[in-house]
Amino acid sequence: MIQIIVFLPLLAAIIAGLGNKALGNVPAKIVTTGALFISCALSWPIFISFLMGGHEEGFVVPVMTWLNSDSFNAMWELRVDALTAVMLVVITSVSALVHLYSWGYMDEDPDQPRFFAYLSLFTFAMLMLVTANNLLQMFFGWEGVGLASYLLIGFWFRKPSANAAAIKAFVVNRVGDLGFMMGIFATYLVFDTISIPEILAAAPNMAGSTIGFLGYRFETMTVICLLLFIGAMGKSAQLGLHTWLPDAMEGPTPVSALIHAATMVTAGVFMVCRLSPMFEVSETALHVVTYVGAATCFFAATVGTTQQDIKKVIAYSTCSQLGYMFFAAGVGAYGAAMFHLFTHAFFKALLFLGAGSVIHAMHHEQDMRYYGGLRRHIPITFWTMMAGTLAITGVGIPGTLFGFAGFFSKDSILESAFAAGGPGTFAFFLGVTAALLTSFYSWRLVFLTFYGQPRWAGSEHIQHAVHDTHGHGHDDHAHDAPADEGPTHDDHAHDARGHHAPVTGTAGYHPHESPWVMLLPLVVLTVGAVFAGFAFHHFFIDAEGGEHFWHASTLFFDEHLMHASHEVPLWVKWSPFAVMATGLLVAWLAYIKNTDWPAKFTAQFYVLYQFLLNKWYFDELYNAVFVKPAFAIGRFFWKAGDEGTIDRFGPNGLAALVVAGGKVTRRLQSGYVYSYALVMLLGLAAAITWAITR
Repeated sequence: MIQIIVFLPLLAAIIAGLGNKALGNVPAKIVTTGALFISCALSWPIFISFLMGGHEEGFVVPVMTWLNSDSFNAMWELRVDALTAVMLVVITSVSALVHLYSWGYMDEDPDQPRFFAYLSLFTFAMLMLVTANNLLQMFFGWEGVGLASYLLIGFWFRKPSANAAAIKAFVVNRVGDLGFMMGIFATYLVFDTISIPEILAAAPNMAGSTIGFLGYRFETMTVICLLLFIGAMGKSAQLGLHTWLPDAMEGPTPVSALIHAATMVTAGVFMVCRLSPMFEVSETALHVVTYVGAATCFFAATVGTTQQDIKKVIAYSTCSQLGYMFFAAGVGAYGAAMFHLFTHAFFKALLFLGAGSVIHAMHHEQDMRYYGGLRRHIPITFWTMMAGTLAITGVGIPGTLFGFAGFFSKDSILESAFAAGGPGTFAFFLGVTAALLTSFYSWRLVFLTFYGQPRWAGSEHIQHAVHDTHGHGHDDHAHDAPADEGPTHDDHAHDARGHHAPVTGTAGYHPHESPWVMLLPLVVLTVGAVFAGFAFHHFFIDAEGGEHFWHASTLFFDEHLMHASHEVPLWVKWSPFAVMATGLLVAWLAYIKNTDWPAKFTAQFYVLYQFLLNKWYFDELYNAVFVKPAFAIGRFFWKAGDEGTIDRFGPNGLAALVVAGGKVTRRLQSGYVYSYALVMLLGLAAAITWAITR
């Protein structure tokens, strides 16, 4: 069964990719979507069986011998345990729904077989990653999702901004992947194996040992875990290696939902949890994970408050939620981290696909300042996004079983962080602050989009994305007008190729609800956003149920921490609820009650606003520190090295020498007989002279 789950998406990708336009749009969509629904249908029984205790331990299904060289032996095996089962249902469920949703969203695109082939290829690579039983196979899946991400972000390759975003994602992830590769090399050097079970079994014995690194000696497990975590930082967009994630919104919205909300960006969290026994050996590594996760959580939440592009608001929200997962892992609450990964997949995919439905209704406009009053025109999209917002903001009543998905998982993380103490206390307070900001920007998105007066009807200001001659053209550009001051008198929109196109008047234009193939996935995901927390919290984070469930996996489960997290002070339990309500109230006052507040705030705190709007100037800093020097070095070697030295003294120099010699010999070819006779005479005289003087 597991072989079908993993390899069926690959088979579908090959058929759709090679068949392409010869196969046709509908057959390609049927093959890929059908394959994913089959994989999804087979994944859920595996997950339920682990929940019900059907498997006391995980099992391994061999596929083939991959590499076998002396002592190095890498088998291609599919590992299935509780941790794998969670990821199987997340990946296949979201991917299947995204495939179905894309039937409507990508209906006008001429390259649909290629798009669906890329989606299925990504799903296969992600399934390879989560079923890996050794580090080499995990790295294969790790790089596979990176490749698929690059292809999908740059799917509209005629759009310069999409190409730039794809390259940026590729380069930034290579930085993280270098750390991941070095971590794998170091692991093999120390343990003489890449088998994950063997490594985890031997890891506790390495406590206190040291290893030489960069001329110094450090704790072995600290070095290995920090190198592995660098890989996780790149893939999961943690602070420092996060800059690719917002730009990745240049890809089609279904891509954002599949890769950058529910699956690929959680690969780093999964890897840390899979290797949690290794991280438990190094207190330093756990502290680093905690601090980085907490800082990312707070940073992304602050930036999300100022973004105007509906997809970028949700993108920074993803970055922030990943921070929660990492600092949960850093304090030892791996079960809570995986629970939030599980619930987050449903409500974040719902928010992204809901945003896609809004964009579809608004003719691919993404700037929220050009929305307003849409709840009456797209009611199903409105109510599903309301469910997603209630889930991400953690609406629920502490001490009861009433709550949306995010309430159970995020509150568990915050309580575990407080109970852990030390760096966990720092993470708790940053996490609570981020929860306040999350509530504010999430409700800001809802109010700007669905409430208030329409800022699009009969106005020349709406920016229509103009399709180019090949049918590509979802415009992802937001204009840099002051925040929340409403639409500006901008005379142009950007077309898909980055050129300017006149804005079309919209008199008589009315938003429309999306087709059923887009709405059905929203409804299904709404069920997950509402009930996933209530239905599964016992198995993930309760001391008794969690220990029983996670026993059938490699995940380290701290029963004492789980007990302590349930016994934290009452004010700790109610803090997330208080900040959630506060964020909602402030957003309502600013965007419903007193709509002039945002403009006054940005005018009063202009420097702070610009700092947040420009994302803490990370892009500008990296451009100054890395990009410009790299271009300068490249330009120097190009001009001074390639052209000035190699070309000058190589092909260009030899060519110049031939030309100069040709000029000299050309002068000897006068065409006069007496000139040739003179040359012959001089040559004969020189030969006789040489012979006489020998």
